[in-house]
Amino acid sequence: MRGGSGIDQRRRRIVAGALGAAVSPGFALAQGKDAARNREIYLYKGADREKKILEGAKKEREVVVYTSLNLKDSVPIVEVFERKYGGVKVQLWRSSSEKVLQRAIAEARAGRFSCDILETNGPEMEALYREELLEEFFSPHFKDLPASAFPRHRHYVADRFNFFTIAYNTNLVKANEVPDTYEDLIQPRFAGRVGLEASDVDWFGAMVKAMGEEKGLAFFSKLAAAKPEIRSGHTLIAELVASGEIPLAAAIYNHNAERLVVKGAPIRWKALKPTFGRPNAIGVARRAPHPNAALLFADFMLSLEGQTILKERNRVPSSRAVDTHLNKFPFEMIDPVITLDEADRWEKLWSGLFLKGEKIRKESE
Repeated sequence: MRGGSGIDQRRRRIVAGALGAAVSPGFALAQGKDAARNREIYLYKGADREKKILEGAKKEREVVVYTSLNLKDSVPIVEVFERKYGGVKVQLWRSSSEKVLQRAIAEARAGRFSCDILETNGPEMEALYREELLEEFFSPHFKDLPASAFPRHRHYVADRFNFFTIAYNTNLVKANEVPDTYEDLIQPRFAGRVGLEASDVDWFGAMVKAMGEEKGLAFFSKLAAAKPEIRSGHTLIAELVASGEIPLAAAIYNHNAERLVVKGAPIRWKALKPTFGRPNAIGVARRAPHPNAALLFADFMLSLEGQTILKERNRVPSSRAVDTHLNKFPFEMIDPVITLDEADRWEKLWSGLFLKGEKIRKESE
């Protein structure tokens, strides 16, 4: 198994929750003839690639997708895909990112390989890669993606991004008061007026590392001393900023704020340096029962059409072929090592600063 002794306690807990037992570092999935066949399909680059994939998908007749993308956004994608590729139905199962991970591992352990596509948060996709449930694939749409969309091993690829930016209520925060740096958040005028999402541990870890540990921890200690409003859910935080209950949010997904901006709410977002993103990625299952349909769906999600649908849902598409102001600023991805290999340390620090030592409850998406 990739990662071996590097399996972290958090991933042990996640997988144990799915299986009712601890993870064995020596665990490895059987490869089999179907895995070899799938890899050949996934990496094919011949001139007749599109024709072969479509013909194969129509023979397979369905694609099974496990995703954490909420139904109001994932269902429209499915509807367009099914209209475009008549005869190929999508079996969609949506849950939280951790449950997507748990289900995929539990089924593989039981010798059941039901899903074809896995689409969820970057850290969970990295865990799926380490468990050898994903396979490398090729798509002609890779040419439109930034380098940050790909992990080094290329066994999944970002199809959308979540960017951590600030957000503020335009009625309560004057134009000349809008922070230009994160250090501005600890100015006396913002004491008790800043909101934080209760589970943003990976953003916290990335920020501390970027600032330098001593400086970073000092900054967050000062932010904690200013008594920020702690709430669970990025969507909720955006709504509270728009309503004026919280004047300013320190780290919020900019697409959540943008949804309210387009509705005319008095909320705006701003990217501060460094701006960190969390990829949401798509991968094809190594033992997918419908490999052609899996590749067809992955291609669609990364295509101009699929990425435009994400944009229309006020998501942040990863493709540079789609013009959106939601990613027109310098950014970098949060290293999944923070979540998978260093989680205990960062969770303890975060909880001590902002949650009075209480357990962190992760947002559902």
